[in-house]
Amino acid sequence: MTGATGGAKSPTIMLHINDLTFRMEGRLLLDHVTAAIPPGQRTGFVGRNGTGKSTLLKLITGEYGPETGGISYPKSWRVGMVRQEVLAGPTPLIDTVLAADVERTALLAEAETATDPHRIAEIHTRLADMGAHAAPAKAATILSGLGFDEAAQARPCADFSGGWRMRVALAAVLFSEPDLLLLDEPTNYLDLEGTIWLEDYLRSYPYTVLIVSHDRDLLNNVAQNILHLEHKKLSVYSGNYDRFDKTRREKLMLQLSMKKKQDDARRHMESFIERFKAKASKARQAQSRMKALAKMEPIADVLQERVLPFHFPAPEKSLASPIIRLEHASVGYEPDKPVLSNLDLRIDHDDRIALLGANGNGKSTFAKLLCDRLSVSSGHKYASKKLRIAYFAQHQLDELNMGETPYEHFRELMPDATIAQVRARAGSYGFGADKADTKVEKLSGGEKARLLFAIATFHKPHMIILDEPTNHLDVDSREALVMAINEYDGAFILISHDRHLVETCADRLWLVADGGVSTYEGDLNDYRKWLLDPARRVIPLVAEEGEGTPEEAPAPRPSNDKREARRLAAQKREQMAPLRKKAQAAEQEIARLQKAVEALDAKLADPKVSGDAVAMAATAKERADALKALAAAEEVWLEASTTYEEAMAAS
Repeated sequence: MTGATGGAKSPTIMLHINDLTFRMEGRLLLDHVTAAIPPGQRTGFVGRNGTGKSTLLKLITGEYGPETGGISYPKSWRVGMVRQEVLAGPTPLIDTVLAADVERTALLAEAETATDPHRIAEIHTRLADMGAHAAPAKAATILSGLGFDEAAQARPCADFSGGWRMRVALAAVLFSEPDLLLLDEPTNYLDLEGTIWLEDYLRSYPYTVLIVSHDRDLLNNVAQNILHLEHKKLSVYSGNYDRFDKTRREKLMLQLSMKKKQDDARRHMESFIERFKAKASKARQAQSRMKALAKMEPIADVLQERVLPFHFPAPEKSLASPIIRLEHASVGYEPDKPVLSNLDLRIDHDDRIALLGANGNGKSTFAKLLCDRLSVSSGHKYASKKLRIAYFAQHQLDELNMGETPYEHFRELMPDATIAQVRARAGSYGFGADKADTKVEKLSGGEKARLLFAIATFHKPHMIILDEPTNHLDVDSREALVMAINEYDGAFILISHDRHLVETCADRLWLVADGGVSTYEGDLNDYRKWLLDPARRVIPLVAEEGEGTPEEAPAPRPSNDKREARRLAAQKREQMAPLRKKAQAAEQEIARLQKAVEALDAKLADPKVSGDAVAMAATAKERADALKALAAAEEVWLEASTTYEEAMAAS
């Protein structure tokens, strides 16, 4: 945490960024930006990865200095920000968090040694005024919300991994309640349960918050304003993320419309000048239009950075359901110490399942069991011998060969292919000429994730397991991932703290808790209510058929309509699959025919062919046939894609 202590909190003085310019290693990130952050409000900070959001937070804390301009806020404000360097010493978690309140810690230390009765009275009066007696309970509540039970809170920081220590650092900043709270992708260290708790906590935070996040639900439910960084400039929008998105789209459409009108007017003027500038009777009007043209302020073109789509290749042939069946199965890392037991589950070829449950309950263990990275220690697991599974987990980013390029990674997957074929395949996954030969260590986190997606799904799996796939993806890339998942024909298992991803992709929810995996019949709203209910006693599990039911059922229990909705969604995907495949096949045929036409054009330009009347005629006929076939393929694609889109929109 950074900043000085003291001072009364002022709701009227704001954080002001004034004409600020900053470069990083010669690259201009912020170009004379100006913005005012509303005081006492929660502001979401959004923009594409790599545009400079984290850099601006460091400029606010004073870690970096601007090239021009400045940042101002009241001198009395305390500024809090989670640091990447988290102590791993012997101090218990609860004491680490309590120490974040510097004033309370100093007063308690002084109270131990003070001898002046007047000073002792002042210390105890100040401690009472700041509610110091309630601090341990407050710290414990925050740690509990972030996933640390009472026993864990008493353990030293050194016992925990880096990701868990980042949670401790977040807890310390929240406990200290700074006047300006800066959060940089805080949900990257959290599971879904921690994310839901953090969202609820921030909604009642009493002071100014600036939060960098790509979590759409978090921004919708917490942010009162949106600060947007694009093209090295800052803009402030009122409202949450959805309102920002709608307002920005309308603004872009208006800008496009105005630019078109201006371009039309400019062309009309230029045409008039060109036609009449030499004609004496029209010379005055031509001169007038030339002056108007010179004064016409051009409207900036809308330069939307295109997000490359993700693509998960469909399995070549669907397998009969169930593709995996578990019977009384147990799994763990040590003999006779199962992490999960008595698993009686089945996964069908078109299942779309999201796993709920706090980190440490066994979600990743279950995923590893499914993809044969762990074997059952008892019971049985049945799976088709032809079953291919793709597994993506965040830690695998570190397993990429940092010294190799994407081209070299694809070359290893395609040892018998030509250079052109390898480059074409790399390009289809978003690694064109500019990125294919860039070493992995130089790629952004999102680009590394894209490469890992491509490698994991290269062999057309029947099932994809995604374990926290969104940590390095911005909002638009997450939407592209949603599209890819929903267009994929196989089964998938999803572990994610991103509720938008879960809600838009998953048809079924399974809860991993208390050493088991069971169907959860509610939706995420039911789950959120249960998590935030201080009186909750029983995890709302619903046993598989034939296994009985818990003694206490969750409240409220959702109706069977949700199960029926999930069944209908799966049925609809199956019905839509032929249309989607038809459109995809036509699209591939179009690409093939376009290349054929280009090759025939090059052949016609060859002097050897153009000098031979017979060869020329044969090639021209071949080209005409190719163009005819291309037109037919385009008709098929247009009809299939239109029918598919209309069917999806009607549902």
